[in-house]
Amino acid sequence: MRYAMALLPLLVPAPAWAGYPVLLPPSVREMLEAAIANGNETEIATVAKIARQTNPGSADEIQRMVNSWKERTKATHDTVIREARFTELWTGKVEAGGFRSTGSTSEIGISASAALKRNGIQWSHKLSASVDYRRANGVTSRERYTASYEPRYEFDPRGFAYGLTQFERDTSIGYDERYTASVGVGYKIVVSTPLDLSLDAGPSIRHAKYAIGARETKLGARASMDLAWRLAPTLVFKQVASGYAESDVYSINSLTSLETKVSTRWAVAMSYNVQYESETLLTARDFDTLSRLTLTYAF
Repeated sequence: MRYAMALLPLLVPAPAWAGYPVLLPPSVREMLEAAIANGNETEIATVAKIARQTNPGSADEIQRMVNSWKERTKATHDTVIREARFTELWTGKVEAGGFRSTGSTSEIGISASAALKRNGIQWSHKLSASVDYRRANGVTSRERYTASYEPRYEFDPRGFAYGLTQFERDTSIGYDERYTASVGVGYKIVVSTPLDLSLDAGPSIRHAKYAIGARETKLGARASMDLAWRLAPTLVFKQVASGYAESDVYSINSLTSLETKVSTRWAVAMSYNVQYESETLLTARDFDTLSRLTLTYAF
């Protein structure tokens, strides 16, 4: 009888609350392994959550399986980035819209932009360009071109340092060329599945060539914000804004957009751009706005 009592813990599985580990049932393990093999993060999280609810005594083992998959995935991802050439791993999107009218008035308008981005382990690079052009009855009422390059170095999961070089041409405001350079630091205030928000700021220098021929170079400060709010799997609200403050000149540029996906790569975007330039060598400038409806292709 004494020996039978001693063997009882080996014959009958101990409940989880007794402090003994509970083996994960083979059927549940196979289900989780199948989800991991597919590599879909959402599917893995769902299966792991159900497995923990139905097998609370095996929660640690389930978490170890998920953590092991995450570590292997990150190691593979980092290896691919390290071995890739600089010309590889770029993603981007092209956005275009426009109109043309004939009859009592002859008008043409074009809005187009393109952006390329490469994400590394700590470094990221972003190239962007845009065109806004409108001509009515032989008179150009809007002609704005921009191009920029922004490298970023993440020194921790939320903090980063940035650099910026930018070219602008906007004859409606009065300058043929404006070059901007800025460096600074930023912080990701919110990083979550539905919402991302980051802010950055730093000193800047801008050199402008005006349509009347005059030139000026000014030191100042720059700040910007970048917000993305995923309202639904196919619907994203974005707010991007930047501002410059110099001795007697202030500039603000804000782009608000709502983008809805119509397929894996195609989307339709509605945007509203607000631009403000304080007094320049030419004239005082009020707020300038531009509404767009564009088609976007991601690659």
